[in-house]
Amino acid sequence: MTERPRLTPAIADVRRAVRESFGAAGLVAGDLVMVACSGGADSLALAAATAFEAPRAELRAGAIVIDHAMQEGSGIVAAETAQKLAKLGLYPVEIRTVVVGSEGGPEAAARTARYAALDKVAEEAGANAILLGHTLNDQAETVLLGLARGSGAKSLNGMAPISEKGLSGLYLRPLLGIKRETTEAFCTDSGLEPWRDPMNKDEAYTRVRVRQNLLPALEAELGPGIAEALARTAETLREDDEVLAELAMAAYLKVAKEGATQISIGVQEFKDLPLAIRHRVVALAAVVLQAPMLARVHILAIDELVDSWHGQKPLTLPGIRVERTGETLALKTTKTLKTGAC
Repeated sequence: MTERPRLTPAIADVRRAVRESFGAAGLVAGDLVMVACSGGADSLALAAATAFEAPRAELRAGAIVIDHAMQEGSGIVAAETAQKLAKLGLYPVEIRTVVVGSEGGPEAAARTARYAALDKVAEEAGANAILLGHTLNDQAETVLLGLARGSGAKSLNGMAPISEKGLSGLYLRPLLGIKRETTEAFCTDSGLEPWRDPMNKDEAYTRVRVRQNLLPALEAELGPGIAEALARTAETLREDDEVLAELAMAAYLKVAKEGATQISIGVQEFKDLPLAIRHRVVALAAVVLQAPMLARVHILAIDELVDSWHGQKPLTLPGIRVERTGETLALKTTKTLKTGAC
């Protein structure tokens, strides 16, 4: 264990956030939590705070280091990070190297590979929760990216403090109310040296451009507090969307019929739904069909098949084909589905 640092405001804030996250998640004595740690300031601060708070909550705490193998020397960085985590008292500390594909671009592909590896390690270790180091700044960036995509309130919800991860367990994001400057201060105050990922400065990545160019420009033009305002917006929209999501699920179960490779929807019942619910039913169907998230332009094109039907040709959208035949709207995929996917 490292020598206990003096309690500074940054250390107190991050520890408090972790402690409150444990309580909100309903974790009980003996549960295992694992911190996903890249070695950067955000996840390293989270790991150190978890190492401090977990024993006080009678929890076991470990860590997972994902090596994306996308940079020279990434294996060395992963090993050094694992050593730091072990010194903090975390156990077990697992390193997993992943193969990053190309679907959806490098950022999306890396995220897909990372989450798959995190879930697998957590399942093997019997972990009850995975802690992720997303901060308030990450939340603000996510909201801006969602706004740019124009794909509806769901994409503006940002990241939830607590969410389910697959078949069992939870993802916890204790730092969504903590700014990046606080995690940096936590590491400095704790005598921890975080890894500086050069990819976080590479403007080939959209999120980096948002972080380095767009958010500072908004702060300069509109005044300070933009990141906090965006995070509050995400929280408000998430509350609304939770209610609409429940209504949409009920509507989906009423109007949609799942087959082996398609979802059929009765046009008349579907047409009578409020637009907000109707659009969510379509988005939900796309998820069941394992298609990419539909943009608003795609949703509106499907509306044309419902409201202005005059024998149009089928629509070819990302991951699905949408066709109206008489009073039935069919969303089709080439993948074989498990019926009752919802």
